Amino acid sequence: MGARVTKGTDPLLAGFFTLKDAARLLQIDNTNRIRAWLTGWNNSGSGPVIERDFEGRTVSFLDLMEIRFVDHFRRQKVPMPTIRRAAQQLRNDWKTKHPLAYSNSDKYLTDRRKIFAQAAESEGDKATWDLATNQYEMWVAIESIVAKNVAFNPATEIAQTWHPLGNEFPNVIVDPRLAFGQPVIGKRPTPTATLLRQWKAEGGNVERVAKWFRVEPKDVNEAVEFELSLAA
Repeated sequence: MGARVTKGTDPLLAGFFTLKDAARLLQIDNTNRIRAWLTGWNNSGSGPVIERDFEGRTVSFLDLMEIRFVDHFRRQKVPMPTIRRAAQQLRNDWKTKHPLAYSNSDKYLTDRRKIFAQAAESEGDKATWDLATNQYEMWVAIESIVAKNVAFNPATEIAQTWHPLGNEFPNVIVDPRLAFGQPVIGKRPTPTATLLRQWKAEGGNVERVAKWFRVEPKDVNEAVEFELSLAA
């Protein structure tokens, strides 16, 4: 069901992000939590939730999108065993490593909801089972929030770009084809972290930074505010 992407040729699978990067962009306060989702829990013997693209210390863009999905569902109190079981079943059924990085179009949303219901039933998770079987509008709302600010490839329906904090900073984008996946802004895509560093070096002179990088002053302001908000 899921479209195939090939490691080594697709930037979606390139290992751009450290765990610290992922935690910062997703505003998750504990990198150990992300590490456990990727590698499993040593003290319990539970396996990973996400089948990552690399065994090292970096994660791909699609790994990042799946971390985002898992984090949101955990915030909705969906138990980890249910998420793990559902993710594994979806990988098997769809024959893809990243079922949680696909769009919320009807065909993917419906199948994910069905598999989550089955996983919840197997785990004795009554709350998630009820959510997936009897609260369709609530499930749609949850998936819509996950999909918000993500652009999906129209052919494959897999995540392609993402606007972190898109409501506040709509022009900042994470695109794995640009700047090794770091957040960028402007018609000449410039890393927001680079603009922040230069802004500090120039004593907060926005016009000078804009001229140096040939971007709009408003882009410098938005980049600085974006980076400072992540650091807050």
